Amino acid sequence: MPRGLPFSVDTWTPSSKKKRHHFLTHAHKDHSSGISTHSAYPIYSTHLTKTLILQQYPQLDDSLFVGIEVGQSMVVDDPDGRFGVTAFDANHCPGAVMFLFEGDFGNILHTGDCRLIPECLQNLPQKYVTKKGKEPKCQFDYVFLDCTFGRSSLHIPSKHLAIQQVINCIWKHPDAPIVYLCSDMLGQEEILINVSRIFGSKIFVDKANNPECFQALTHMVPEILSQDPSSRFQVFEGFPKLCERAQAKLAEAQANSLPEPLIIRPSAQWYACEEDLPKTERRKKESFNEAVRDQFGIWHVCYSIHSSRQELEWALQLLAPKRVVSTTPSCRAMELNYVKKHCFSSHITSSDPLWKLLDIGVEACSNLDASVKVVGCSPMMEGSSKTCAESQLQLVKISAATQKEQLDLSTPSERPPLTLFGKARFGFQDSTFQHEQEKTMVMKSDPQQIVTNRAENESSSQDVELECENSLEKKIEVDVTEVPSEKLVEKETEVCKIASQAPIILSRGFNESLRNLYRSMNVSVPQPLPSLVELMNSNKRAKKMRWR
Repeated sequence: MPRGLPFSVDTWTPSSKKKRHHFLTHAHKDHSSGISTHSAYPIYSTHLTKTLILQQYPQLDDSLFVGIEVGQSMVVDDPDGRFGVTAFDANHCPGAVMFLFEGDFGNILHTGDCRLIPECLQNLPQKYVTKKGKEPKCQFDYVFLDCTFGRSSLHIPSKHLAIQQVINCIWKHPDAPIVYLCSDMLGQEEILINVSRIFGSKIFVDKANNPECFQALTHMVPEILSQDPSSRFQVFEGFPKLCERAQAKLAEAQANSLPEPLIIRPSAQWYACEEDLPKTERRKKESFNEAVRDQFGIWHVCYSIHSSRQELEWALQLLAPKRVVSTTPSCRAMELNYVKKHCFSSHITSSDPLWKLLDIGVEACSNLDASVKVVGCSPMMEGSSKTCAESQLQLVKISAATQKEQLDLSTPSERPPLTLFGKARFGFQDSTFQHEQEKTMVMKSDPQQIVTNRAENESSSQDVELECENSLEKKIEVDVTEVPSEKLVEKETEVCKIASQAPIILSRGFNESLRNLYRSMNVSVPQPLPSLVELMNSNKRAKKMRWR
């Protein structure tokens, strides 16, 4: 979780337990895992989510929860400053909500798991939604987004169309004595409700073998439940070993010379599966207009409670957030066109909420108009500054907001990864989205050889280099190829005096030759220069020893 936020969302770990406020978007187990061990007051959720969670984890105390319903807003008092939170329908499963946080840390929308449709976005404050191609009056600083299908090209039909396909499949098989519906997961109740209403029949759920589904439906729609195991419509467990159990049902009917039962599985998983299948099976998966039967006798309908990639792109165009972070591994937001165009390269001012999000205080010097260029999926965050009329020496002073921690300038391999909301990453490389890597170099005692070797890599580092002022460049201008090593050490000592004025010196301010020498040390993040001086001194001492 980001250090600067006083709350956590769907995260239950020893670290999140230290947060002062905890939010739960819905009752699926992958979002409540660890809640029984690392829960702490207060947990904000809807009443239905709380009921379902207490059903799954009876050891939890009801007093831990604070209720917040869809459309409700509240102001939370916190030592670091009051912030507002509002709950919105996530169109995912019963009780599921998105949370909008507004405070000194910025404006953050956390979607949890969601199926974004026009109705969902219409309920958001209009100041955050673009109109007729214009920028919104108030822009989201962050959207933590459910990107389950962020890299998938599936044309997922709406819930309404998918439910209609289930109904049509049943109509086309009037001789099926039993209809097994693989809809025991929280979020598929609409299918059962519509089947019960249209065919005028209640649905049997085996209380002994599927207690969670039975109890959940008892809380939400008890009127559709039947206790008669001979009912035509029955809920069939989707996991585990669905294919084997389905084949066993079909073989049993065939052995008894009975009509085959109808087994329907409404899910997008079968369509998204990338297994090696025959061409005929692949062609079947391309059909989203009607139910499709697989080689095991199961009829599939593409039903999803997660947004398709097209829906995600459309939603981001309307919300136009500054930054998007995927809440699903691994960095799937990086696959979205909106993120590639608008979020990979952005400039951050000294007043940007990013610093509060990361618990870093930024104190700008006089006449400072500094900004930081963030490159998506890069192993580091680089800084740059812009000049107005005259070139002036501008330094950024960064100090920990808590005054207990200093900014870690160690290399990415040495410092712990920065994580946002569980698996989601900001500003770090991901295996699914690779950028061209900078070539590594070996330190040599000859400065002129270093310059020659580094020149090959100069072009590849331009995207992440920092811009500084011309006056700083003049102040430390030196050519390594022309100045003896003794003079070079004196010049570097002078540079170190400048560097000591602030924890970070923007690297573009150094002369090109110095940067070539400096970068040849395989250091991907700027380091204080005294270590370079010590290195040169050690080389000098080594040469003297050889002369003796």
